[in-house]
Amino acid sequence: MVQSVLGSLILGYRPLWNRARKLAAIQLYAHNETSAVVDATHLLRTLQELWTASSPPLLISAQTRQLLCELLEHAPRGSPWIEVQGEWLADSAIRARVAAAHQRGLKLVWRGEIGRLPEPEIARCFDNSLLSLGPEDAVVALKAAQAKPGTRGPASPVLAGQMYEGIASRALMHHCLDQHNALALAGWPAEDVLHSLRHHPQQPSQAVIHRLMKAIDAEQSLESFEDLLGQDPLLAYRFMVYTNSASLGLRTGIDSLRRGLVMMGYGSIKRWLSDQYPHASFEPDMQPVRETMVIRATLMTHLLNAGIENDLRREIYFCGLVARLDELLGEPLGVILKRLPLSERIYDATVLGTGPYAEGLQMAFALETNDASAIRQLCETHEMDLEEVNRALLRVLSDLVVERPAAPPRR
Repeated sequence: MVQSVLGSLILGYRPLWNRARKLAAIQLYAHNETSAVVDATHLLRTLQELWTASSPPLLISAQTRQLLCELLEHAPRGSPWIEVQGEWLADSAIRARVAAAHQRGLKLVWRGEIGRLPEPEIARCFDNSLLSLGPEDAVVALKAAQAKPGTRGPASPVLAGQMYEGIASRALMHHCLDQHNALALAGWPAEDVLHSLRHHPQQPSQAVIHRLMKAIDAEQSLESFEDLLGQDPLLAYRFMVYTNSASLGLRTGIDSLRRGLVMMGYGSIKRWLSDQYPHASFEPDMQPVRETMVIRATLMTHLLNAGIENDLRREIYFCGLVARLDELLGEPLGVILKRLPLSERIYDATVLGTGPYAEGLQMAFALETNDASAIRQLCETHEMDLEEVNRALLRVLSDLVVERPAAPPRR
């Protein structure tokens, strides 16, 4: 049997968010062992087989020079974007491959600090940049962002139309995306967004509530209601708290979204949603925070194969969905989860780091990084097959939907 290329790589990912706070693309970290030569053509063919027209664009970030050279040499025109780390351009062999790849029509992205942009000759080979701001540039950019209208602040170092990473400040994120029309942000300043909103109790998404109410009006399936409810971790949690409240007087505890939906019925659900709607959040900066939690939950269900057990799969999803609920509610996660009659497996995995779901949750978190050693260690500790982990990750990423601009009407 021919070994799959996915068994020779360690993959990770990072979402790229656009000005509308929606998913724009995926940065796919790809790390091969030093001794392993990866067939780049096979890797690209595997990605092509999994990706569809609605899948997010990919930026492949090779974490080793050998893999980057393979991609630059063998990737055909129309391949995903390929990142080239600026410091690696000091290698004449890589520079030559970059020039040849550009001539072949590959879309290349230069990655590095904004104060160390490449010279014009090599810069022409790149279609875009993934930039980071050094400490001094970040300070200048923040001062420019905070300048009052009508006053002359310092000139911002931020370049329009580029991608940025390492943006930990909400103000700097607004400066890049909203004031300088950055193409995308790799990662999201979730910690600073939540800190800046700490005096306003977090509320469920108004958009999710609205979609759920429309689905009820259209008499869609119970599965549709469950899927929509699971798109907002806070709404899902509040629904579970409500269905287990004394006011409903249910005789047994509700331990899943599905059971709560069945027990309440359409009319009761819509009344409850109508009560939530006036207080719901329309804060766009929270959308990437929620979507990250949803991606994590979905990935968990693929990492932990539940087979045909739908109830088990729903439980695994809920485990991943609420794993960082403490960051939204500002309370210890153990206290939050003890309010609900959930399976001990969820509490054990999210609070104690033990039990049958722990390995899936830990791996889901590890895959959100480019820490190949942590992913490798988890595979060894929990006897997880690297190829299956990578395949699960790619399935989830390829199923993510990016809203693309509509094509102009034909004349």
